[in-house]
Amino acid sequence: MGQAISARAILIVEDEVFIRHDLMDFFEDRGFTVFEAENAEEAIEVLAAHPEVQIVLTDIQMKGSMDGLRLAHYVRDRHPPVLIAVVSGAITPTRADLPDRSFFVPKPFDPRHVLSEIERMSA
Repeated sequence: MGQAISARAILIVEDEVFIRHDLMDFFEDRGFTVFEAENAEEAIEVLAAHPEVQIVLTDIQMKGSMDGLRLAHYVRDRHPPVLIAVVSGAITPTRADLPDRSFFVPKPFDPRHVLSEIERMSA
């Protein structure tokens, strides 16, 4: 795999394996270092082990003790520079539900839209 000029690292938190792998492929094809987690507990472990993660993309609804919104707030509190993309096909959070430096995308979504929003917020 070729090294991107400015390697960026993203963590995909999604309990549906096909969606997670499609997103991983999309971001890897665009030069990202990609990490994955099936739930919030795994995501927290990945973040602890990989401080290079700059972006978290999380689904809201997933199994485990913490949903994606709670995970987003956890990430904001403990990893302030990380940009957070929150996605869901069932729940539409209000702006007040989301932590700072985060955005919401309804499912189904085009990953190119997520990438353009990441680039806009990272500029």
